[in-house]
Amino acid sequence: MQVKPEIAALHPQLTTWRHDIHAHPETAFEERRTAAIVADKLRGFGMEVHEGLAETGVVGRLKAGTGNRAIGLRADMDALDILEKNDFDHRSLNDGKMHACGHDGHTTMLLGAAHYLAETKNFDGTIFFIFQPAEENEGGARVMIEQGLFEKFPVESVYGMHNVPGIPVGQFAVRPGPMMAAFDIFEITVTGRGSHAAMPHQGIDAVVVASQIVTALQTIASRATNPLDAVVVSITQIHGGDTWNVIPNEVVLRGTCRSFTAQVQDALEPSINRIVDGVCATHGATASVHYERRYPPTVNTAAETEAAAAAAVSIVGDAAVDREPTPMMGSEDFAYMLKQRPGCYIWIGNGSGEGGCMLHNPHYDFNDEILPIGASYWAELAESILRAPG
Repeated sequence: MQVKPEIAALHPQLTTWRHDIHAHPETAFEERRTAAIVADKLRGFGMEVHEGLAETGVVGRLKAGTGNRAIGLRADMDALDILEKNDFDHRSLNDGKMHACGHDGHTTMLLGAAHYLAETKNFDGTIFFIFQPAEENEGGARVMIEQGLFEKFPVESVYGMHNVPGIPVGQFAVRPGPMMAAFDIFEITVTGRGSHAAMPHQGIDAVVVASQIVTALQTIASRATNPLDAVVVSITQIHGGDTWNVIPNEVVLRGTCRSFTAQVQDALEPSINRIVDGVCATHGATASVHYERRYPPTVNTAAETEAAAAAAVSIVGDAAVDREPTPMMGSEDFAYMLKQRPGCYIWIGNGSGEGGCMLHNPHYDFNDEILPIGASYWAELAESILRAPG
């Protein structure tokens, strides 16, 4: 493994930074302490710093040489609304909030790369270090873009990275095309006619109607979608009724859809409406459907993926870079940046032992062992794309 020596020497410092951020988690658009730390460190590295995009976003600008090329490197900063159940010293001090997805590590790895690149300046062009708020659920990347991210900081390509428990330490995974799925949500309100549970014939049973809708929605994947395309339709909430002997007037279903292509995503909402209307018509009920597209699919472009893979190979070796990982049905709002600019989203192994439990878990912790690996990847990527003359 070829971790950059200057970054390896920073490992204890990076760990301290990461533990501090982990102990003070902040959720969507509230990352004020984290953003202030990031901005202060970037200024300390000698960078020009812009604050305030999407409320708490931070962008650092670093230029070297005379080249006019520019790239963007992005890390997310936000935590989740989860009560942490770890007992180590750097556990969350903000009850009900937790870095359960590793964004504390993502922020730290990019800061480590920024420190190294600001000192060495072994590149020719401009690097924009993009520290983004509100990746979890709220689409902070979209908000930064809407507020002029790429107009203020024009880049030819943009890159992101996420830790993945289950991939061993010292390994990466990346592929061109879809890496992560689109994320849509829906709410279906089924209205029948409430009645006594002993006399169901006097009403229209919204529970029965909702139950048949749940089953029928699975035909979107099994019968309405090309078998070669991937799609998931999941009901995650069912709400209705107040007591044992009353058939409720109304039942609410909530859920999520995941897909990898715009064509499949475009077909989901009309398919849900068609099924809901048909089942309700059969039973004499009515329903309303609220459908919301949250994140598009995360799709890597070919040339930028090759550049990212080559940088990873330089750090960990060819055998440790999986070029054909199975795409994940999870979603990522970095997808919005990839819709605006060519780029690549790569996975870094977080290990499978201690510190390697699943993301969004109250016992999760980012693996400090990979901090210099990820920071070295970022540095190598920037140096290889913006290679200095000679």
